[in-house]
Amino acid sequence: MNYFLLVTGLAGALVAAGFLYQWLGSRYDRKRFASVGRFLEIGNGQRLYLLEKGSGEATVLFESGIAATNLNWFHIQEMVSRFANTASYDRGGLGWSSPCRTARTPGNIVGELHELLHEAGIKPPYILVGHSFGGLVMRKFALLYPEEVSSIILVDPMRCEEWPPMDPTKQAELDRGSKLSGYAIPIARLGLARLAVTSLLCRSGRVAEHLAGAAGEGGKRVLGRVRGEVSKMPQEVWPIVAAHWSRPGYYAGMRSHVNAVPETVREMQNAKPIQGIPVLLLTPGKSSPLSEDCLRRIGDNVQQVIASASAHWIHLDEPQLLIDSIQQMVTATSSQEAVALG
Repeated sequence: MNYFLLVTGLAGALVAAGFLYQWLGSRYDRKRFASVGRFLEIGNGQRLYLLEKGSGEATVLFESGIAATNLNWFHIQEMVSRFANTASYDRGGLGWSSPCRTARTPGNIVGELHELLHEAGIKPPYILVGHSFGGLVMRKFALLYPEEVSSIILVDPMRCEEWPPMDPTKQAELDRGSKLSGYAIPIARLGLARLAVTSLLCRSGRVAEHLAGAAGEGGKRVLGRVRGEVSKMPQEVWPIVAAHWSRPGYYAGMRSHVNAVPETVREMQNAKPIQGIPVLLLTPGKSSPLSEDCLRRIGDNVQQVIASASAHWIHLDEPQLLIDSIQQMVTATSSQEAVALG
């Protein structure tokens, strides 16, 4: 009996220590990293995190992939801010923003983004830049607010035909992602996610390797993939990535995004083409180019450029290609405004 009480007490102490470790770490992370941007209320008690850099008449607005935050644009935003006003943010449920209140579909996200821009006093015209899932969000923005958009750059946008319900064979992949995200929430609350990602991104990585090894071959594959993608980002943002991935809310937000994929596909599969707005579509050299029919379904003025040295993360594989493309859009927008005023 005494042995049982000892084990129970020790287990309780470890759980309490884990909760305290996570709570103190989260407070420290927020104080240390989130102060460079600002938080804005968009209604219903929701606050979104916004990061602005640069100056100019038009604003280059960045939208990240399905589980990514504003950090995904760190280098690009820094470089573009030298010649334009820029804004990136964390969607509800991700990064520093508060939990999401609605399904993570493009229409709902655009409504929140538009309110964020209004509250922040960031006026159009906007040059929209969206990666992957963010490409669908930016297409929806242009359809809902065409008069506020001067041009769009889609960075390997999500292809609806590759996901449920258009492609039911990938439903198992979504289910697995949702389940794993759900499992990660209590792990993060106990501080174990913080322990692993801090080891991986800020220290030797040995703790992360041991934990991945305990999860089997699947864990090792995930670890290798994470290392490969994060290594493309500037090393100075790695501790901030670790801070995001340490939060239980991050995994809850990821699960909300994954669960909304079928509804997102239904919303965007039959979306009207964008009319009268130039769209530049960057396609990785390691993927099949979009057909002319697919391009026409996106808009009536779409140019496709192949990023020959890139996989899905073109802005990390070939950042200069995207920076140069944005600069061309900024120059074109400035010229149009000069003519309109002239």
